[in-house]
Amino acid sequence: MEFKKLFIPGPTMVHPDVLAKMSTPMIGHRSKDASELQHRISDKLRDLMYTTGKIVLSTSSGTGVMEGAIRNATAKRAIVFSIGAFGDRWHDLAKFNGIESDIHREEDGQPTMPETVDKYLKTGKYDVVTITHNETSVGIMNPIDGIADVIRKYPDVVFLADCVSSLAGTKIEVDRLGIDICITSSQKALALPPGLAIASISKKAEERFEKVGNRGYYLDLKNLVKYVDKKDYQYSSTPSLSHMYALDFQLDRIVKEGFENRFLRHLEMAEFMIEWANKHFRVFCRPGFESMTVTCIDNTRNINVGDLNKELAKRGMQISNGYGNLKDKTFRIAHMGELMMADMVEVTSAIEEILNLKEVHA
Repeated sequence: MEFKKLFIPGPTMVHPDVLAKMSTPMIGHRSKDASELQHRISDKLRDLMYTTGKIVLSTSSGTGVMEGAIRNATAKRAIVFSIGAFGDRWHDLAKFNGIESDIHREEDGQPTMPETVDKYLKTGKYDVVTITHNETSVGIMNPIDGIADVIRKYPDVVFLADCVSSLAGTKIEVDRLGIDICITSSQKALALPPGLAIASISKKAEERFEKVGNRGYYLDLKNLVKYVDKKDYQYSSTPSLSHMYALDFQLDRIVKEGFENRFLRHLEMAEFMIEWANKHFRVFCRPGFESMTVTCIDNTRNINVGDLNKELAKRGMQISNGYGNLKDKTFRIAHMGELMMADMVEVTSAIEEILNLKEVHA
């Protein structure tokens, strides 16, 4: 298979040494070695997530843990704040699990603002809030600090955050923000193959699980936490040990790079892409709320994104079309995981050459 350098918002490129760790020989998942592996992973993830909470892994996509979270944490009613396709998914997950919920959907390109969250929570109707920290469909990073300040005023509300495409690409201080269940996936800024979801679980979330009766089976977060606590970091179902080996190794690489250095690298790539996009097209989202891991670009020149990608493929690169109803109206260039500034220069230079971008867009 021909290698392509991926500038898509997942799956992202995986370092060859990390991929090699996937071929580590199997061990028994009930063994002491498996427990030690999970101990190491959890300790490093707690550091990366700035939390003292429990860490659980799920052999699923991030959507799996999102489903488990909203089902396990909602005793009364959930309010879903959506700014795009993946925010909408929270509401679908609630609906398909019989969870009482409402959704507030912003117009495409607009973030969730703290005052909007406050308007809903002060009604007293809700005991769960879901936020998409980074919405890849529109390239927005929500103002999570301000949102967290609002949610903190409502101590009975459990705060669920989809940080799938932001964690490890920007600093997310889980405990300071009061996030009760912070969810991410292996295939985004962590730069691992798809197939593993990760969540931090607060004490408040654990207490809420006790009040919810029908939590399902495979995605019963109370049961996952119980096994971590009582079974020496074991799981009720067979975990993906290959992913765990790769994650353990990749977390060592992230520690070696330095968390702040990694966040700064992502910030610099984002700033470069925002400036480039505004020079030749226009960034799709409201200024000041641009994502640090993917830039969504308004297709003001009406280019054929499919044709552009065919030409980029000849150069060994791939970007992403717009998502859902924004297909061809926008296109997206990711800057997360293993990508470096030199890669961003390479892909933008290639696009300029292919499209003959000589003039600044008026």
